[in-house]
Amino acid sequence: MLAKQYSHRLPTDYDMGVIRHRAADRGPLWDEVDGLLFKVFAGQERGVHGARHNLYASIYLWADPAGAARFLMGSGFDSVIDSFGRPHIESWLPLDWRRGSSNQARTLYREHLAIDPLADRARLLAEQVEHNQRLADDPDTFAVFVALDLQAWELVRFTLSASAPDSTRGAERYEVLYLARPGFASA
Repeated sequence: MLAKQYSHRLPTDYDMGVIRHRAADRGPLWDEVDGLLFKVFAGQERGVHGARHNLYASIYLWADPAGAARFLMGSGFDSVIDSFGRPHIESWLPLDWRRGSSNQARTLYREHLAIDPLADRARLLAEQVEHNQRLADDPDTFAVFVALDLQAWELVRFTLSASAPDSTRGAERYEVLYLARPGFASA
């Protein structure tokens, strides 16, 4: 498995309607991509739900890392580069992922969890798996996964929720503009 995200910070006066249209137009192209569990087209609009700037992001959870490689090295990635330039791509090793009972996602939360150098990593992982299960048990959860940032030695958790953004969660919040889930049902 492989998780990745790239983001494009947009000008303050950028019309986010353009991004919503782009996600609606390009999202269905991802509905049958082999090796992909799901892709989230996400946005942040300055002044909405605590966002400080306009941002467009793509978040992926790949069952097959070879699919991610084919996309990044193939012509499909040209439209991203042509539209926004070549982005910095964050990538992580997924440690645990869970389906929730919701069939939709309205909000994506991203949390960073520092790993103490002296931590019992096996215990930490077990705690994170339990935490993911509690989040997955929430009826508003579509999916949740926690992944290891191999360079920063931190955990990153993504939670997709059907509920409106909750500013008390202490996490980055994104509006889900489109959710492609080609491999979700069979995983």
